[in-house]
Amino acid sequence: MNLKNKKIDTKLVRSINKNVRSSTRKLKPLLKSIVGKKASNAMRDLSFSEKRISNEIKKTISSAVANAENNYQYDIDKLVVKEAYCGKQIIMKRFRARAKGRAAPIIKPYSNVTIILTEKNLEKEKHGSKS
Repeated sequence: MNLKNKKIDTKLVRSINKNVRSSTRKLKPLLKSIVGKKASNAMRDLSFSEKRISNEIKKTISSAVANAENNYQYDIDKLVVKEAYCGKQIIMKRFRARAKGRAAPIIKPYSNVTIILTEKNLEKEKHGSKS
């Protein structure tokens, strides 16, 4: 029976958004806040977020939901955000002119956002929590 539960958890759907114009430091709190939530609830929370980058994360989740629906025929209502993480990408380096012929660096970081969804059986979880 434990093997069957492990097989249910291995139903993973991934979506990667490369070249997101934000640093990983700004992305991590938003990504941590959506882990463990249903995909629909996570998208709702991100739509009410005041952060600029939340739209990019919302796009990535919707892409993962579309992948799950079209490629694997999963039920959208049972999808849960299993993992959400980001990694560093390129850094554009620019310079700003300053007084006396000096220059100050401007760093424009990019990131990769990865969202992993899994399909959870809600009925089995309810029975498991009662006993």
